[in-house]
Amino acid sequence: MDNNTIQKTELPNIKNIILVASGKGGVGKSTVAAGLALSLALEGYSTGLLDADIYGPSAPGLFNLISTYPDVETIDGKNYVVPFVSFGVKVMSIGFFIDPNEAIIWRGPRASSGLTQLLKDTLWGELDYLIIDTPPGTGDVHITLLQSFLPTGVIIVTTPQEMALSDVKKAINMYRDNHIGIPVMGIVENMSWFTPVNHPQEKYYIFGKGGGERLSKKYKIPLIAQIPINEEVCNSCDSGRMNDLFMDAAIKEAYVKLTDSIVNSCTR
Repeated sequence: MDNNTIQKTELPNIKNIILVASGKGGVGKSTVAAGLALSLALEGYSTGLLDADIYGPSAPGLFNLISTYPDVETIDGKNYVVPFVSFGVKVMSIGFFIDPNEAIIWRGPRASSGLTQLLKDTLWGELDYLIIDTPPGTGDVHITLLQSFLPTGVIIVTTPQEMALSDVKKAINMYRDNHIGIPVMGIVENMSWFTPVNHPQEKYYIFGKGGGERLSKKYKIPLIAQIPINEEVCNSCDSGRMNDLFMDAAIKEAYVKLTDSIVNSCTR
């Protein structure tokens, strides 16, 4: 990939673009991206969330926006899509334009084109942070984002077990490639342990232990957050009540730590 031959699109109204990636599905990447966006908004930052997982959009469900269609506003003869605002976060997803029961059967070029249009033609307004939830893997959508735009950095999401780490390593190597050079801002270990709501002093390492720390040491990337789970996390996400995540003190503390790390990295 030769970035010198590619004209990147600048989004002057957006101060920081943060990619959330994993290299593997099932690690809770979308929940982490949504939680980070919500946490930034709660701290007073103007924040947007772009669900770039073309084939498996999660944002409509996480923010209770399933089967909704955004408004369109015309400015200087050009149509722009107006993002929804949920819990203070401006949310946009390909999921708003398709039947939630239908599969998206798009080849790579069409998926990349759709993502580019969604990013450029959304009326984001002035944003301090745009969080982009990328799909699993290291495919066309990631390449489009890296070639066509100017991300501030990427955070890598993993779970503690070795099976997740093997795919996450590939994502780290992609972003650290000399031809890409996007800063890897940190590693987030999701589902680090299970703590029952009624027994907050207990920890059960049901997905293993220490994976994020080993990854951090191997690649010399800071482990910026370890996010626990409890029996209410799934209900909060499935019912579109993302704000309920922060009712758990340990989960809220983890997201505050993640948010502070991102803000500090962007203001250096």
